[in-house]
Amino acid sequence: MTEATLAEPGTSAMAELYTRHVPAAIRLAYLLTGNRQQAEDLAHEAFVRSVGRFAHLRAREAFDAYLRRAVVNLHTSGLRRTRTERAWLAGEGKAEARRTASIPDVAGKEDLWRALGTLPARQRAALVLRYYEDLSEHDTAEVLRCSVAAVKSLVARGSEALRTVVTEGGIR
Repeated sequence: MTEATLAEPGTSAMAELYTRHVPAAIRLAYLLTGNRQQAEDLAHEAFVRSVGRFAHLRAREAFDAYLRRAVVNLHTSGLRRTRTERAWLAGEGKAEARRTASIPDVAGKEDLWRALGTLPARQRAALVLRYYEDLSEHDTAEVLRCSVAAVKSLVARGSEALRTVVTEGGIR
């Protein structure tokens, strides 16, 4: 049977084409991949794609050349896809590290809240309004019914007292 008759759909013609060309394609794919299963998958995929285009080939007698080119192209595409996946996973690893780094330290927060409890009431209120409630100095001054300068002073003294308590380990 010649390759000219392969233009007609028939299982025997396709089977002959398969048995004649795929073993060489598997060997080529094995040399490219170094893995027997990957080589077989690659050769079979290349055969399916090439046979699907058989009617459109310029030189049907050069099917083996088309099949080789398909094997190489699929292998190259696979390498490119793998490189892209690895780059994406590396980026995800960095993103995961950022997400992990942003997980709150619950024990540290409890220590900070305990230290905050040791401050005088107005300093504690000023710090909570400014940093926990995220109010401006002006809004904090309105809530505490004092001047902006007094809020600045309360926040500065409270921050310094907290820093001292936390760094010296004076939290009870």
